Amino acid sequence: MSRIEQFHGVAADGTRLNVVYAEQQDANVAFALVLPNDDLPRFVHWGRPIAHPETLIAQYDALKPQRVSGALDETAWPSILPTQAESWIGAPRFSVRRDGVELFCRFTVESVTADAPTVTVEAHDLEQGVGIIWTCELDESGLIRQKLDVSNEGGEAAGDLEIGTVELGFPLPALAGEILTTTGHHLRERSPQRQPLTVGRFEKVSMAGRPDFDASLLLTAGTPGFGFEHGEAYAVHVGWSGNSVLSAERQPYTTGLIGGGEVLMGGEITLPRFDKTNAATDTATYTTPWVHGSYGDGLNEIAARFHAYLRHVHHDARRALGITDKPRPVILNTWEAVYFQHDFDTLKALADKAAATGVERFVVDDGWFGSRRDDTSGLGDWSIAKEVWPDGDKSLKALADYVHDKGMEFGLWFEPEMVNPDSDMFRAHPDWVLKPTANRLPMQGRSQQVVDLTNPDAYAYLYDAMDALVESLGIDYIKWDHNKLVTEAISPRTGRPAVHEQTLAVYRIFRDLKAAHPGLEIESCSSGGGRVDLGILELADRIWVSDCVDPVERADIQRYTSLLVPPFMMGEHVGASPAHSTHRATSQEMRMAMAFFGHMGIEWNLLKEPEADVAKLAEWVAEFKKHREWFAVDTCVHADAVDPAVRLDGMIKPDRSAAFYRFTQLTTGQTYPAAPIRVPGLDPDGVYRIQPLWLDLDLEGLGLGNGQSPLGWWTKDGVLMTGRALETYGLRPPSLHPAQSVLFTVIRQ
Repeated sequence: MSRIEQFHGVAADGTRLNVVYAEQQDANVAFALVLPNDDLPRFVHWGRPIAHPETLIAQYDALKPQRVSGALDETAWPSILPTQAESWIGAPRFSVRRDGVELFCRFTVESVTADAPTVTVEAHDLEQGVGIIWTCELDESGLIRQKLDVSNEGGEAAGDLEIGTVELGFPLPALAGEILTTTGHHLRERSPQRQPLTVGRFEKVSMAGRPDFDASLLLTAGTPGFGFEHGEAYAVHVGWSGNSVLSAERQPYTTGLIGGGEVLMGGEITLPRFDKTNAATDTATYTTPWVHGSYGDGLNEIAARFHAYLRHVHHDARRALGITDKPRPVILNTWEAVYFQHDFDTLKALADKAAATGVERFVVDDGWFGSRRDDTSGLGDWSIAKEVWPDGDKSLKALADYVHDKGMEFGLWFEPEMVNPDSDMFRAHPDWVLKPTANRLPMQGRSQQVVDLTNPDAYAYLYDAMDALVESLGIDYIKWDHNKLVTEAISPRTGRPAVHEQTLAVYRIFRDLKAAHPGLEIESCSSGGGRVDLGILELADRIWVSDCVDPVERADIQRYTSLLVPPFMMGEHVGASPAHSTHRATSQEMRMAMAFFGHMGIEWNLLKEPEADVAKLAEWVAEFKKHREWFAVDTCVHADAVDPAVRLDGMIKPDRSAAFYRFTQLTTGQTYPAAPIRVPGLDPDGVYRIQPLWLDLDLEGLGLGNGQSPLGWWTKDGVLMTGRALETYGLRPPSLHPAQSVLFTVIRQ
């Protein structure tokens, strides 16, 4: 239940105070703002609900810093948009220029609207002709999100207003002295890194036209040593698929501030001047992406808010299109099975094998169009390659029909934003790509350039081609890839940087295709995990987590991706051994266990595998289907462990009546056998039966374990324990060889 109240009072120095208090009781989160006189609001609380919110009037006097020597008359106490007019001398967080001249704005609040769950503040710098509207919402999940609308309100003689920097943020309590971000590269996304929040500025900038592999999905600050289970922590995320920044900053005068925003290039967003001949252009507005904040006692609670938010968004979007929710279909994707070697007979046989294994969605990957026999040519020519897929009974349409007749959905790979220079599209329309000058292309990547989707003709060509193929082939699912870094992104049509408008165009194609074909689902893939953010996640039905399906690498890639993305939206596939990306050999049990909690799929040429292995895979697929509807709503948890060699994660039903847990031994550990593990997230007073998943019961027979005596609870019937005992001392996991993983269940009695 959401609640917003306002309280009014006067500070000790006579300042008029307006306090806005917002609370989501069910989510156990609240925030409070104080607006002194006509100044912009300041966050004075973000955390658990306040029993007597009327006392928050005192927060102004309690938190306002004193004047100190050697500084300005007012010591920095950052508002929601700190500027030098309020003594902020850190990195600019609001920078605009008129006719190339920097403006130093001092905003005066004109109105405050508080209507649950939204707070809206309108403010203006009348002298300089700049207006802002700040919107802050407290979602039912407990997420706070904020955005800013900036308007050019200059008079008839005023010039255009160029937007430089708009960075929104949240203040931190003084004890939040450590920050956690992630780094990475292709095939190894989401690698965690920690450091103290020192005086100065730390930032993670994404300048590839997408968040990229190195992006930190969250920037989290908390009490030193905060973990997944405990430790007060505050996280921010920028919900934007273009260029962006996440930052943490402290000054000697103030406590920390975390936040972020879109990164704009010079001239990218210029708001036109007043035009008295057209009332519709009296003002022009730039709207920032949403900047999301999540608070929690540990990373598990922080992540759960993002997961709940995305579940609500997708549920509402499907309802708006008249589509009911459905379980995540098990996928077979053909990429690592056949790569570019497409032919009807092979893929028909693979479809037969997939259907027999329990697959429900068959996806044909790259190589079906134009001259695309490898990655050097044909991209952009979105017509079926007749030499590979001739008309008749061995056409791509015939395969799609065959897949449908087998009771499976049919999916197809596209990379709409990119083009090979060796393509008919590029030869006919060389002006349809982003490039810095008329005569120079950006540096290539994977033999590709970026299509200028801000060009209406290029947009129409791509949309019409995809729309026609979805209709003619009966496509149920699109794997949407994005392989090239977007650099030197100037639109030949406008001569201006285009990442902002390019990003909006991508969103538009997603929306338009889904509206035209209700039920169509789209996966966001960007060389694996290169584009993962709430902007794309609100539109895509899932993301491809990484091009690496090696389960040892996936253990942490999936772990830290789940800080933002709920597992049911994470493509997690069972691949071959050795893995194609690392050449590491792993057991089939390890590969299947690591794909079990997410959107399960297969990236494997089953035609080359022994029947016994295919039959084992079918057993795991059938078991996954029994539980996947719960996995879609379950709470995802990760346990903290002293030993860096082990991982424990789980999926817990909302009422905590049952749960699945996965124990993974990545390498040899510090203790031998492994030390007892805490099992978090259950009802402390509940009595649970904890027992191995039947597929993992025979450790010795499966070749997983290296213990030389039986483990007492690893039996068909398991043992009874309370939730409190499980989360305190826990239980001894089985002694496993390195690179092994097992599943066990916990059921309330």
